[in-house]
Amino acid sequence: MKVIATYNIKGGVGKTSTTVNLAYLAAKNSHRTLVWDLDPQGASSYYFRVKPKVKGGSKTLISGKCELNGLIKGTDFDYLDLLPADFSFRNLDLVLDGRKNPTQRLQKLLQPLADEYEYIFLDCPPNISLLSEAIFEATDILLSPLIPTTLSLRTLDQLKAFIKENKNKLKNLELIYFFSMADQRKKMHKEIIASFSKQHPDLLDIIIPYASDIEKMGIKRMPLGAYTQKGRSIEAYRALWEAILKRLI
Repeated sequence: MKVIATYNIKGGVGKTSTTVNLAYLAAKNSHRTLVWDLDPQGASSYYFRVKPKVKGGSKTLISGKCELNGLIKGTDFDYLDLLPADFSFRNLDLVLDGRKNPTQRLQKLLQPLADEYEYIFLDCPPNISLLSEAIFEATDILLSPLIPTTLSLRTLDQLKAFIKENKNKLKNLELIYFFSMADQRKKMHKEIIASFSKQHPDLLDIIIPYASDIEKMGIKRMPLGAYTQKGRSIEAYRALWEAILKRLI
């Protein structure tokens, strides 16, 4: 079982679309895949047409009184399941804070699923918090989409600094970052991408475009690959998934 968290301190950078599309591609190749929607907004749950509701809410979940197995829902796609969001997840930090070894709690909850899923994707809320620390400790790959703007790139520096400060606990965590929602018709976007790429040679050389076919996910309520097989957007997500698979070998 490999855990992949899509995370950024900043919101609105394409985390959910990345999670949903990569999970779909994994499942499309017959890999048993789970998406855990940790964002109280429930965007991943919405895309998969699942009601964002967890019986007992975050307290029951974190306490371990209810195993994750009993909360998982099927989706319309083979090999792809969802652990839906719940609005009570907005209080996950407070709930974790009341537990012993709080940053290890998510990892402990996921361990029983190791025999059932090959890939678990975590769709994370945009913040840096106790929940974030728990996510980092439970994760093999931290996937961070960036949009080509100054404020978005600034959050990457903050994230790298946090990981460095906690390198003893996060020594097995691999950070992968790439540009998302990029419109290369815009001069500013092109210039930022070119400049940033030179300064950060470890930047993944894959760009997810700002495109209408991705925006249609909200209307169709399904992953991009479920309604289109051609175009630069789906090709970009396929390339991203292939790049991640190579890191997981």
